[in-house]
Amino acid sequence: MVSPLLALTPVVQSAIAAALGEQFREADPVLRASQFADVQVNAALALSKKVGLPPREVATKIVTALEAMPATGDMCETLEVSGPGFVNVTYKSDWLASLVDDIAADDRVGVVTQQREVIPIDYSSPNVAKEMHVGHLRTTIVGDSLARTLEHLGHHVVRQNHVGDWGTPFGMLIEHLLEVGEGSAEAGLLVSDPNAFYQGARVKFDAAEQAEPTGSAGDFNVRARSRVVALQAGDPDTMRLWNELVDLSKAYFNKVYSMLGVTLTDDDLAGESMYNDDLRGICDELESSGLAVMSDGALCVFLDGYTGREGKPVPLIIRKSDGGYGYATTDLATIRYRVAKLGANRALYVIGATQALHLNMVWDTARKAGWLPESVTPVHVQIGNVLGENRKILKTRSGASLRLVALLDEAVAKAEAVIDEARPELDADTRSAIAWQVGIGAVKFADLSVAHSSEYVFDLDRMVSLTGNTGPYLQYVVARVRSIFRSVGLDPLSQHSPVVLGEPQERALATALLRFGDVVAEVGATYEPHRLAHYLFELAQSFSAFYEFCPVLKAELDSVKESRLTLCALVLRVMITGLDLLGIEAPERM
Repeated sequence: MVSPLLALTPVVQSAIAAALGEQFREADPVLRASQFADVQVNAALALSKKVGLPPREVATKIVTALEAMPATGDMCETLEVSGPGFVNVTYKSDWLASLVDDIAADDRVGVVTQQREVIPIDYSSPNVAKEMHVGHLRTTIVGDSLARTLEHLGHHVVRQNHVGDWGTPFGMLIEHLLEVGEGSAEAGLLVSDPNAFYQGARVKFDAAEQAEPTGSAGDFNVRARSRVVALQAGDPDTMRLWNELVDLSKAYFNKVYSMLGVTLTDDDLAGESMYNDDLRGICDELESSGLAVMSDGALCVFLDGYTGREGKPVPLIIRKSDGGYGYATTDLATIRYRVAKLGANRALYVIGATQALHLNMVWDTARKAGWLPESVTPVHVQIGNVLGENRKILKTRSGASLRLVALLDEAVAKAEAVIDEARPELDADTRSAIAWQVGIGAVKFADLSVAHSSEYVFDLDRMVSLTGNTGPYLQYVVARVRSIFRSVGLDPLSQHSPVVLGEPQERALATALLRFGDVVAEVGATYEPHRLAHYLFELAQSFSAFYEFCPVLKAELDSVKESRLTLCALVLRVMITGLDLLGIEAPERM
């Protein structure tokens, strides 16, 4: 199984060596789609300075060497120099068609299984007893897409939902749960409206803090602080109440994950609490080794190269002056666990871009401590912000963080209006089901179609549009292909006739289809799902041009009709597989 680009690359490298000398054999030519040919090779521009020749002269030498190579004759129809030094390559139609036949017969439509690695992925990471807001959207769906893609490539992915389920606030929350009553309607807010429950606890705590202090055991703030001590000590009744809080929040998390269609489950929860027993040992080991030292009452690690204002060293605080532990301690325990217990080869952290300094300090400390060997690669998949129309972080009109559930509900409502107008002949239940798939898919595609480290403006009207670079447009293409096969009563999975490429639109569609395996591999190597989103949009555009200019069911020859049906079936399989790797459903009809 090979794509045209992968087949051509070593041939071009050999031609470069033959034309310019063996020292250039490892030159990496850039191959990209060209409007003038099936592919364009950009090597001469990069090599011209090294060999001291004009780019066009270098390109001409490469073309001459390519023409002399037997392998080129098998693959290429024409080779020509264009522009300042590009090499335009036009593939032979029968060779392209044979490759399309190969991926049509392949269950994985050209995606090659890679050597298996263990890859924990830390993503989503909401807080117990707090509502997920729009800030959780990107880490959840980007992480889920990477998990799906790396699994599809053959790796063992360990989903790690590092929820905030430990610490000082839980004394306050447990006392509030006791006051409102376990099983009460207010306790049920942990499932339906976690922020309301949290705010109820916070109001009591703040009011007690601001009241004239009595320090009596009956004061809410005093009881809350005492409950924290009991929690950290493992008091059985306190632990029971803590587990109840966590279980109620799990129900809320699962509601959101079900709406989003992500693959996280309760089995993937790996909260801060699971490392609690390791934190003292982490500190002791770092201190005994000399990596951590006391500074202003806190235990800190000072690393070379990390300085702040006026060149002062920036500390990684692993035990606070009050004896408590912070995120750094938990994150050190986390990376040690993922290496030692999970056997990670790579470890992905899908979290906000602002955490880059913190993560780098944690990883460098772990390396010095011997917990993170050079053979294991930690990766920060940096997540940018979601912006409103004012290009500021998306919030409600009151300035509060926008609830994720409210955002998704609005997306589905917008999609329902679009579907109701476009397909009034469908029954209400069918339109409602389609609207759900389209609305959620629109939000996910809009997010995944931009680089995960970039900011983007959240615009629901654009997202749910059936035209342009949107999720609904891709879903519509899938529905259109399905309608072709429904109209003739054929199963697209059984369509495997030989492919014949005659028209330019057929060739363009074929070359687009043959890139799928390469693109999925790129996503697995770069951790950039937007590459797949862009590819699927380009494939959809190629199909639309093909559909417009190349009649399928009304083709003059049966062989052409069958070939075009095979191309349609392959588009369907690639689109469905690609959308699934993005976590987007494909409706049967739209």
